[in-house]
Amino acid sequence: MHRDEARGSKLSLPQEEEEEGEELRRRQGPSGEDTPVPGKPGERSSIIYSAGQFFFEYLVVVSLKKTPDGRYEPKIAYQFPKRENLLKGQKEEEERLLKAIPLFCFPDGNNWAPVTKFTSETFSFVLTNVDGSRKIGYCRRLLPSGRGVRLPEVFCIISCLGCFGLFSKILDEVEKRRQISMAVIYPFMQGLRESPFPAPGKTVTIKSFIPESGTELIELTRPVDAHLEHVEFQALLQRLSPNLILHIFASAVLERRLIFLAEELSVLSQCIHAVAALLYPFTWAHTYIPVVPECLLDTVCCPTPFMVGIQMRHLRAQPMEEALIVDLCEGKILRAVGDEEEILPIKLQNEMLTSLNRHNNNNNVHTPEQVNALVSEAFVHFFVRTVGHYASHIKWSRNGSGTFQERAFCKAITSKTSRKFVKKFVKTNMFSLFIEEAEKSRIPQEAYFQQKISEYHKQKKKKKSRK
Repeated sequence: MHRDEARGSKLSLPQEEEEEGEELRRRQGPSGEDTPVPGKPGERSSIIYSAGQFFFEYLVVVSLKKTPDGRYEPKIAYQFPKRENLLKGQKEEEERLLKAIPLFCFPDGNNWAPVTKFTSETFSFVLTNVDGSRKIGYCRRLLPSGRGVRLPEVFCIISCLGCFGLFSKILDEVEKRRQISMAVIYPFMQGLRESPFPAPGKTVTIKSFIPESGTELIELTRPVDAHLEHVEFQALLQRLSPNLILHIFASAVLERRLIFLAEELSVLSQCIHAVAALLYPFTWAHTYIPVVPECLLDTVCCPTPFMVGIQMRHLRAQPMEEALIVDLCEGKILRAVGDEEEILPIKLQNEMLTSLNRHNNNNNVHTPEQVNALVSEAFVHFFVRTVGHYASHIKWSRNGSGTFQERAFCKAITSKTSRKFVKKFVKTNMFSLFIEEAEKSRIPQEAYFQQKISEYHKQKKKKKSRK
């Protein structure tokens, strides 16, 4: 079953919040914006980080509705903004997107029961559009305020912007307002929607009125390093040894099938986003589902590469070959191909291992931002050393188009172990897509990567001049 074929529901408000919802609906203005839809995996995928655009496309509330057989089915109870005056094609696309969202907000099936206590949890999912771009769903699952037993609900913000920390803070504000009234959420989200997404390192201030508290000023700051703003490497380092992280990285670099197991949705989404971020400046270009809904578990039977997260309770014996299965609860690999230690050049592998172990030895010293920078530096340096000379092997024609000289590129690598690795790596989709972009313009892509390449060459020149 494909993502955009997932069962969904018509938009309806729960009975108990009809009055508050009506007030919110009256305040919403018409919009004719185009809406992306879930699409096929395996295409070029990217997260947009541009400043100045909308923070989000939708805020939806997904609640559980009882079915005739006594089970619960997730359905959208509220949507902001409400789109109006859409063309037929736009309307169909929106409906497909809204049908997919509930499945990913409650991926753990429909065996729920009302409760009196529930610990809020934050997680995210990714939907791939038909053009290969990605939309991220930032979710906060919580128990509405009230007395007696209740069912949890999910507040989900759909955005094309990758910044987990920033959206987590936004969801904190949403949850705080939810405990007062649904109606208090609207002015905050409207203010957010009218504010431009800040540039890296910049702050945007949102004014928001809360009854009995007055007007609050909420500051939302974007991290300086844009390529690290949707990742928390700490989550990975807390659960896996540096050696296992390198085995996972090696499998991901060769675009193999990777399955991550955990019970908590937050653990799955954080760890899988972290693994994908290790590939920078390259992008995982295949099926990518941080938390697989129960009804889509057949995804792991696909013969194509994938990176997916599955809750422990849904683990089944699957007919898979050459899949790396990682248990995030126990911090071990349950199944491996067997050659993971031999994929990466041994010298560079040892250097990365030293960097990761250095972090582990000072685990309580670093802030999350420092951890992200240290871990990213180690893996970016690996790509600088192995493929950082790619630009020298793009031949430019008079009309401005470039052609990558693969054979000369591989031959230029002096280390035999590095050349052996690169000959495999150049055959991957992620490398091909990176080179396709590089061939389009003489202006280098991925500025941070280019900066690290320049720094590496300067250091090499200094060493030569000292000899």
